Amino acid sequence: MGKYELFMLILLMDIIVSGWRFDGGGGYGMVDGLRMDYYYMMNCPFVEGIVKNTVNRHLQADPTLAAALVRMHFHDCFVEGCDASVLVDSTKGNTAEKDSPANLSLRGYEIIDDVKEQLENQCPGVVSCADILAMAARDAVFFAGGPVYDIPKGRKDGRRSKIEDTINLPSPTLNSSELIRMFGQRGFTAQEMVALSGAHTLGVARCSSFKHRLSNFDSTHDVDPTLDAQFAKSLSNICSGGDKSEHAFDSTKDTFDNDYYNALQRKTGVLFSDQTLYNNPRTRGIVNAYAFNQAMFFLDFQQAMVKMGLLDVKEGYNGEVRANCRIIN
Repeated sequence: MGKYELFMLILLMDIIVSGWRFDGGGGYGMVDGLRMDYYYMMNCPFVEGIVKNTVNRHLQADPTLAAALVRMHFHDCFVEGCDASVLVDSTKGNTAEKDSPANLSLRGYEIIDDVKEQLENQCPGVVSCADILAMAARDAVFFAGGPVYDIPKGRKDGRRSKIEDTINLPSPTLNSSELIRMFGQRGFTAQEMVALSGAHTLGVARCSSFKHRLSNFDSTHDVDPTLDAQFAKSLSNICSGGDKSEHAFDSTKDTFDNDYYNALQRKTGVLFSDQTLYNNPRTRGIVNAYAFNQAMFFLDFQQAMVKMGLLDVKEGYNGEVRANCRIIN
């Protein structure tokens, strides 16, 4: 068998095994321009191994960075699409997304830089920062104990990163109906929104994002009535340390599991935008289902993550492959 025939056989097997994806219409379909595995196979065959090994090395040193990578991917995709705009540094003439108040707590940029440097040494100009971030988030989920899943590749890096665009990020003060509407505008169902919210099974929240629940909540309640009373006291004690004080979203902050949904059932959701998922009858059943069945959560989460990773991607001449993820070419 010649090299061409061998390549075509490998490509055909790759298409059969992983060339199908969950699409926005609720079914499955072929990814067109965003199935670049064959291109990487020929021009950067070690890309998956480099990304996974580098991510694992960093997470072994600091497991809290798993949450950081997943959050960074989400903050990238919900602003101008999955185009690595969140990685761009501000310049004298432009304040970039990463300097928005909503992004100041993002971490893990050094992991993406590390991967990018290695890939540029191996195969310069081939793998985009947007693909690196998507792969890194996927590998972080698996490292933390979550599902393993394949993602389409071929995203290009965007040429825009502006602070004002971060207004598109969901606020921690949104209620369930507002979240359903915001996610719906991007093509997600209520169930997919609840599944993606499960990423909060990893990581922590800063007091600045939930202190409004603890005093002067509304005209009739000093403390958010949907919050467990003892838990509210615990959060208040933490917030006495200042806005940057942190509390874990659930009891297993470095492990990807379904404990986040159990916390919502106990009325110990840290953010208002978390607890509201249990309070609203439209989403409560989904929360209960995921709390009862972790396998169901994992399946729905991985499908929703693949779908999120396809938001407004840049392809062809609409994007570029940055040489440095922090700088637009």
